[in-house]
Amino acid sequence: MLRLTRISPILFRRVFSSGTSRLCAADAVQVEDDTLKHILGTQLSDIKAAGTFKQEFEITTPQGPSISVDGIEGVVVNFCSNNYLGLSNHPRLIDAAHKALDSHGFGLSSVRFICGTQDLHKQLERKISDFHGTADTILYPSCFDANAGLFESILTAEDAVLSDKLNHASIIDGIRLCKARRYRYEHLDMEDLEGKLTEASDARMRLIATDGVFSMDGHIAPLAEICALAKKHDALVFVDDCHATGFLGRTGRGTDEHCGVVGQVDIINSTLGKAMGGATGGYTTGRKEVVDILRQRARPYLFSNTLAPPVAAASITAFDMVQESTGLRDQLMENTDYFRTAMTQAGFDIKEGTHPIVPIMLFDAALAGEMAQKLLQRGVYLTAFSYPVVPKGQARIRVQLSAAHTKEHLEKAISSFKEVGKELGVIV
Repeated sequence: MLRLTRISPILFRRVFSSGTSRLCAADAVQVEDDTLKHILGTQLSDIKAAGTFKQEFEITTPQGPSISVDGIEGVVVNFCSNNYLGLSNHPRLIDAAHKALDSHGFGLSSVRFICGTQDLHKQLERKISDFHGTADTILYPSCFDANAGLFESILTAEDAVLSDKLNHASIIDGIRLCKARRYRYEHLDMEDLEGKLTEASDARMRLIATDGVFSMDGHIAPLAEICALAKKHDALVFVDDCHATGFLGRTGRGTDEHCGVVGQVDIINSTLGKAMGGATGGYTTGRKEVVDILRQRARPYLFSNTLAPPVAAASITAFDMVQESTGLRDQLMENTDYFRTAMTQAGFDIKEGTHPIVPIMLFDAALAGEMAQKLLQRGVYLTAFSYPVVPKGQARIRVQLSAAHTKEHLEKAISSFKEVGKELGVIV
């Protein structure tokens, strides 16, 4: 860490006796930065040596199925975005954002309860509540903020929270902020969950917390079983549905619709930054009393600026589009089935499932990074995932399908995977 040398009393007296009103940091304090540079430099070198250094590429075009990346000649096919429904650059959303920019301005420069709530925010909250069939909704700058604000607002030391072992980092961080007793059950293991519920039987409230869809694996939480256990043990159910809202389920309502438990989930957190336009923003929707207390206590809500008006307006349009037709959702699922089938037949190790998150398991971090690089050279943009994003020894390339992908896009990705997979000895 930075170390500050002790200021000499003689220097202190000399400076202030001369009438100088402030100490010059360069004269009075010597900052030794070599320690910080050495510690962090060593850590960065280790990350690079392990093949897990994360490089950010600069995209020079709007988000879409084909994009331009700085330093890469021509356009590349994009398979690493959460743009599930292809709405990130949709003309209807852009038009709605433009109109809101003209009518409501660029931003509110304030938090909601002081001077930052517009009619657009209330309209969007009602739209989300209608979509999920819930009593009320509260908006946040992101779903990470929604998860950060939830647990400490509604749980105390008298309560217990039971969390899936592979829950998203934002759920884990949110739980750390509360004083409730914490139980972590094995991933998707309902027997272990019930055992933990029994252990927590003396708690005032028990809250089961799970991702609806687990972002690294594409696993869908067994909400029917979870809700049954919650009913049996008088517990509440919380679901983070970021990778489901807008496309999972018959009409895209999310994991609860997919699992047939609409109305049985007490609290749903989700995002506006993936399928629903891909901008920014998140929300909590569910029981009115939960939303009411969050408006009074949730720190990310009370101390963060309001969602920008153009984002709110475009998000309203995104929910309208999802409710008007299941066409985009149906195309996404068709693309997903086609890609999963072709890659499995090619011999790649893919985690089973039906979700448009398709993990191509490579296990070795350096191998995953090399494959991603070679795919990019062939015009297919993908990202390698390794520790600490996924457990050690579980490196992978995560393919994410979009409704905007054409059959040509899919075929290009499949053929490129086959070429690189054979070159690297991943498949024969």
